[in-house]
Amino acid sequence: MTARVTEIWRHPIKSHGREALERVRLSAGDTLPWDRAWAVAHDQSDADGSTWVSCQNFTRVAKVPALMQITAELDEETETLTLHHPDLAPLSIAPDRDGAAFLDWVKPLMPENRAQSARLVRARQHGMTDSEFASVTLCNMSSHRAVEQKLGRPLSIHRWRGNIWMDGLAPWEEFDWIGREVQIGGAVFKVRERTDRCLATAANPSTGQRDADTLGTLDSWGHRDFSVRAEVVRAGDVALGDTVRQI
Repeated sequence: MTARVTEIWRHPIKSHGREALERVRLSAGDTLPWDRAWAVAHDQSDADGSTWVSCQNFTRVAKVPALMQITAELDEETETLTLHHPDLAPLSIAPDRDGAAFLDWVKPLMPENRAQSARLVRARQHGMTDSEFASVTLCNMSSHRAVEQKLGRPLSIHRWRGNIWMDGLAPWEEFDWIGREVQIGGAVFKVRERTDRCLATAANPSTGQRDADTLGTLDSWGHRDFSVRAEVVRAGDVALGDTVRQI
């Protein structure tokens, strides 16, 4: 069976919404365009977007599971972002100038005993992914199904917040790609590392509640990893249905 791309997702604001794509043009040494282009620094963080910093500097699903319910639509030409949450009215903003409106919108989702969101910052080097290098997350549907089988229930793929989803591989085959190159559509990636996982994956994207022991399930394989982080080494287009092959 030929492995193919089944879904492409970006997350314009880190931990605050996802958006489906049919096609994307990737550039060497960069993240998926507009993925984690903005992030929400909390009131205990000095992050201003000028340099990459770790996820602990930002408001994220691991601490605020209700954020998992947010979906997003980005108009790239106007840099206008529309956010949706089932418990809130839709919000359309230009993130670079409407940070206050965004903070007011998201505040009802924030637990009082957590560091509070303080400012919306734009990443000036590359998207604020969870790796210091500009990464694209490659996810294997067969590995996802293996987790579902051990849990004994279906899971949304959105728990993993990945970029490019593939089907037609063996479970966990993506881990064998570390240090190797993979061609997806017209782009070539060097797979750098596994993606280590946190409590965010326990949150249900439909309810915003933690309801699955995803970390404990991964522990049964002797790790807490799902998907791989890859670096784009040759620019090109990736679209739904494109083939995936190790070079």
